[in-house]
Order: sequence, then C-alpha cells, then structure tokens
Amino acid sequence: MRPTPINKKFITPGVIILILLAINALVFLAIRFIFGLGAMTNLSNQNPWGIWIAIDVATGVALAAGGFTSAALGHIIHKERYHVILRPALLTAMLGYTFVAIGVFVDLGRYYSIWHPIIMWNGTSALFEVGICVMIYAMVLYIEFLPIVVEKFIGRVRFKGAFLKLNKPIYSILRFLDRGLGKTMFIFIIAGIVLSTLHQSSLGTLMMIAGPKMHPLWQTPILPLLFLISAIAVGFPMIIFESLIASRSLGLKMEMDILSRLGKMVAPLLGIYLAVKLIDMVIRGTYVYLTEINVQSVMFVVEIVIGIIIPLRMLFSEKVLKSPLWLFVSASFVVAGVVINRINCFLVAYSAPYALDSYFPSIGEISVTVGFISILVLIYRAFVMFFPVISVPDRKLMPKTKYSIMGGKQ
Repeated sequence: MRPTPINKKFITPGVIILILLAINALVFLAIRFIFGLGAMTNLSNQNPWGIWIAIDVATGVALAAGGFTSAALGHIIHKERYHVILRPALLTAMLGYTFVAIGVFVDLGRYYSIWHPIIMWNGTSALFEVGICVMIYAMVLYIEFLPIVVEKFIGRVRFKGAFLKLNKPIYSILRFLDRGLGKTMFIFIIAGIVLSTLHQSSLGTLMMIAGPKMHPLWQTPILPLLFLISAIAVGFPMIIFESLIASRSLGLKMEMDILSRLGKMVAPLLGIYLAVKLIDMVIRGTYVYLTEINVQSVMFVVEIVIGIIIPLRMLFSEKVLKSPLWLFVSASFVVAGVVINRINCFLVAYSAPYALDSYFPSIGEISVTVGFISILVLIYRAFVMFFPVISVPDRKLMPKTKYSIMGGKQ
C-alpha cells in the first residue's frame, strides 16, 4: 500500500449538487458582508450567536479531532498498521480547522478585527486560549501536510523556456524541506496533540463560565473534561465515517481490517464518557430535571441515546465491526451524538440574558453552513485526486475485489 493521487473523474452528479450548494452559500455570504449580519441572519443583540458558532465552530473543532487522535495512535504509540489512515485524517483535520477559522470570521460582527488576539493577549480569557490554540494548531496541521506537497512536486518541477533557471533552486528548496521536515516533524506532531487537548477542553470552559445562563443538565464544573473526552471519543468514528464515504465515492477498496480495529477502540471511550457524565449527574443531583418534559430534557435524552447508548451497544458486536454498513451506521451515530451535544451546549442549554425572543436559524444561516460542508467535501475530493493522500495497492488503483458500503463484496 502506498499513498497515490486518485485518478478519477472529478465532476459527477453528486459533485454538481455540492457545487450548487456552495454557490448558494456564497450568495448569502455576499449579502452578509455587504449588508451585515442582520440582513440575512436571525441573530440579534438578544441572541448574538447561533448555528455558525454551534455547528461551524464548536462542532467543527470536535469533528476534526481525528487529526490528533490518529497522530497519537500512529506516531506516538507507534502502531504502524494504522499509517494508511494518517494522511486522510490529517487532511480532514486541516480542512476542518480551516473552515472553523472561516466560520469565526463570518460570524464576527467586526470581522476585520479577527487579527486582534495575535497581539492583544489576555491570559485569563478562555476564549483567547481557544482562539490562539486553534490558530497555532491550524498552522501545525499545514506544516504536517507539507511533506505530502513536497512528495508530490519533488523531482517533477520541470519549467521550460524563460523559467528554466527556476528548476534548480526549486528542487533545492524541496530537497531542503524534505530533509528538514523529516528530522523535525515529531516536534509538530507532539505540539499538535498538546494544542488539541487544550482548546478542545477550553471550549467546555467557555460554556462552563456561563454559569446560570446554562441549563443544569449541561452546566457542570467538569464540562471541559467532558468536551475533551467526547472529542477523543469521536476521533476514530470520524475517521471511519470519512474513510467509508471516500472509499464509496472514489470506488476504492475499504480498509475494513483497520477500520474494525478502530471501531473496537471506540466502545471503551464511549463507556468512559457515559460513566463520567452519569456520575456527575448523580453527584450534582441534576437527574431530577429529566422528570420535566421540556425541550432541554428531551434533547438531553436524544443526545445520550443517539450519541452513546445505541453506538455503544452496536460496537460491542463483532458482526457490526465486520460489516461496512453497520460500522458506518454506528460511527454515524457517534458523530451525530457529538453534533447534538455541541448544539445542546451552545444553543439549547444556553439562555441569553434578557432575551425576549427565541432563536431559530434563518435560511441564509442554514445555507451557509450546508455550503461550507459542501465546499469542504469538494476541496477534499480535489486534494486526494492531486496529492498522494489515500493509500492504494501498488500498481493497482482499482482492485478486482472491493467492498460495498452496503456490506459484502462486489
């Protein structure tokens, strides 16, 4: 197995739909930047944040956790058998954090001040810690991806005519990067893992300090710990989710042996997360709020059942672990659970002070969020077709035997 650019047709019916969704989002973004947030969102002084923070930022950061969990597994623990998933996970994390930064930029009323945290430090602010760590980690991810770019171009830059003299210096730069990154990459890998644990937990700190503004079912002193554990728990399911969809879309053989091993690791992580969450509820006595039938109690139960209990039961089954379809379904439940949890924490549980009206996202907000996801998928597809990201069998891009996501062989 070696990483190879995927030789496939880029434009498909599905890609055309994604392009249309992306164009739709760009139209609404133009309205937002020309006429302001109030022209195309339901945000207000009473409800200053919505799904762009809950989904595009908070959820995006959590679902990009596959980058640091796979790095810890493949580089720190030295499980060489998992190296085939490292590059796709790295690409997903890199694109995820890029769009998290774009999401913050779009959501800020004074978007032109986004650079302020770089020079205006506030060491006592949880939001500053999140911002600066995300910023640095995004740069680390780009540095980690740089060897893939070097591998693509080294020995292949052959300018002609007036640019002929550029060949030698460019080759020298690529060789220097190849040698230098090979010797120092471990520093960036360790830094990426440390930075990830910091800002994943600090997002929980951000909501914890909201105090009585949050519903007691989610307001807890250990919210930073819960955010960190849930991010770690969703890392491998996100890799499984992305890998199976990419394999299906690109017509590649699914790495079921590796994905099944990842699936086995998810159940203990979910068990730890559930145990910590339930013990915290018992100690604080907040389980009594489940007897009240309201939006908060219902959404809390939905979050636990969909995101933890159902996939936990599924991932203890060997049949599920060996089936592409059921493994995909179980991973999707975990991913959906984290999405619901972040929406619950940032929207459902949070009560804006002095708010007279409830918040519901506008068509423009939904369109931008869907459009961002579409653009991310399009860029991912372009990257794997141009750079050596996905590993395929030597001399064979399309093996004769391949798995279907619906199970079995085809």
